[in-house]
Parts: sequence; C-alpha cells; structure tokens
Amino acid sequence: MISLEQDGDYWLVVIDRPDKANSLTPEMLGRLCEIAEAAQAAKALVITGVGKVFSAGADLDAARAGLATSPLWERLSGAIARLPGLSICAMNGTCAGGAIGMALACDLRIAVPGAKLFYPVMKLGFLPQPSDPMRLTALVGPARAKVILMAGQKIPVEEAAHWGLVDRIVEPPALLTDARALCEHTLAADPALSGAIKQMIR
Repeated sequence: MISLEQDGDYWLVVIDRPDKANSLTPEMLGRLCEIAEAAQAAKALVITGVGKVFSAGADLDAARAGLATSPLWERLSGAIARLPGLSICAMNGTCAGGAIGMALACDLRIAVPGAKLFYPVMKLGFLPQPSDPMRLTALVGPARAKVILMAGQKIPVEEAAHWGLVDRIVEPPALLTDARALCEHTLAADPALSGAIKQMIR
C-alpha cells in the first residue's frame, strides 16, 4: 500500500489505500519511515496519495490499538526533516491527523483545490506528536496553530495557503507534474548545495 518510484535521484512515494482514505496501518507507517531514512541519499522526495484524500492519518482500528501515539510518527517526520534534498508533500486531497506531521516536515506543501487540513487531537484525546506544534507554529504563528490544534478547525486549502501552511494550490491533473518541476533545480545541482542552503535557512 506504500509504493516507491525512483527516477535517478527523484523519489516518488505513493500512499495507496484509497478505500480507507489512505489511513495508515503500523506496517504502512513503518514502510514510510524506512523510505524516508533511505532517501537521505536522494536529491528530491515527493510524497502523495491515490484518490481524493491524501491521508486521514492513523487507521481507526490501529489508532485504538495504540498507533495514534506510536513513536513511528516522530521517526517519520524526523527523517523527512533531516533530508538534505528537497522534500515536497503533494496533497491530492484532505490531510488529517498524524499525516499532518508528515506534511509539516516537508520543505514544501502543494495541494489540490477543495482539500482541507485538520488535526483533531483535542477531540480524540491525544497530544500531537512532539515536533508538530513547533513546525506548525513556525509556518502559521501561535494563534493559528491553536486554531488547528485546540479549536480543532478544518482549514480549507485556500485559507491554508493564505496562512502559509500550503505553498501552492494546483489542479489535480498537474499536481505531480508541478511537484517534479519544483525539484528540477535541486536535481540538477550538486547535492551538497541543497543541504548547505537548508542549513542557512534554518
């Protein structure tokens, strides 16, 4: 349910469980961790999904069994954040729950019109993963982070773009084409250059 397509230094990861809103099982989450850790050698990593939802986060049954608070989420977002190359979350639809952490860890977030972003930790009775509030606040500021994490609001992608949570809105047929185009300069450059630029930005 997690596929990896490699075209040289360009890696495309696809979450493929559309009948379950691309919700993640422990096995799927573990596979994403393995790919993100291996992608340290890639120049560009794009993560997307199949269907109308990017990911609903943890599979409901698995969440009840403990996946909602698994350290795998932090392992995944940490591996993505450490990538020296360019990482892009290409959201083919709504992004919710733990999947928000995956998106926050990426360098860029692009999404299709009509998508929503929400992280219902208060409703479900869980704390967000440790690094998620910090990354969210860095993008949208403390008040808007509280709107998402404490007020539990579903943010339309158009508003999320205004906030800085989404960097570009792209029509569905062009989503992956646009993601690939955003990677072209990084793919053509010395890999040490992208890593150095990311350190300077930090």
